[in-house]
This record gives sequence, C-alpha cells and structure tokens, in this order.
Amino acid sequence: MNQLISTVAATINTVGDEGGDLDTKIIDILNAVIAVLGIVAVIVIIIGGVGYMTSSGDAGKVKKAKDTILYGVIGLVIVALSFAIVNFVIGNIIGGGA
Repeated sequence: MNQLISTVAATINTVGDEGGDLDTKIIDILNAVIAVLGIVAVIVIIIGGVGYMTSSGDAGKVKKAKDTILYGVIGLVIVALSFAIVNFVIGNIIGGGA
C-alpha cells in the first residue's frame, strides 16, 4: 500500500517536469487514483466477509455484513466503469477522435 501511495505521489510530482506529455501524466494520475479506489473497494469486501464469518448467526450482524459486501461490490463496479469511461473519454480527447 505504501508503495502504491509513493507511486501516486511521484507521478503527481512529475506533472510539471519537462520531458513527458501532460496528457499521459494526467492519465497516469487518474489511473493511480482509480487503482487506490479499487483497492479500497476490495478491502471493504474483505471486511464484510470477515464480518459475515464472525456473525455467529446473529441476524443483525449477518445483514450488516451482507450489506457491506454489497456496497463493496457496487463500489468495485463503479471503479471499473469509471476506469473504462475515463480512459475512453481522455483517449478520444487526446487522440482527436470524433
């Protein structure tokens, strides 16, 4: 996790440097942020799974754990769609596609 954060920070720090396209760096930053959000969604799913396993059959805890897993999956779907949409839109803007 620390390596991912340091990679994001290094990418952000190099935005003003000459020698790289600004468009490429923007895509790199957005992809890094989306990757971090994907990791967070997976962690939420894992937390929900642990909560489900340790619920001991308590209906309230089971419902809370299932909801947590559902929210994590929804978050993961949103992250995947945002990755596709961002890369498609920026690719068309940079590529000059009509």
